[in-house]
Amino acid sequence: MDEDRFNIELRKFLKEVGVTSQREIERVAREGLASGNTLKLRMTLTAENAPLQHVIERTIVLDGDGDPAS
Repeated sequence: MDEDRFNIELRKFLKEVGVTSQREIERVAREGLASGNTLKLRMTLTAENAPLQHVIERTIVLDGDGDPAS
């Protein structure tokens, strides 16, 4: 795969991950499904055919009505 094609495919993947993840996080916050006023998030990136495992963890504070705090 040439570098330009690789970059395009990578950006498409990252955009899909970002958009769908944001929607799910917002849904959980909006529906009040988190216990307490924080969401403890963990994203794990793996590949089936390569030795890839990358973990990102973050705690997001929610305000009182279930919407993410700004």
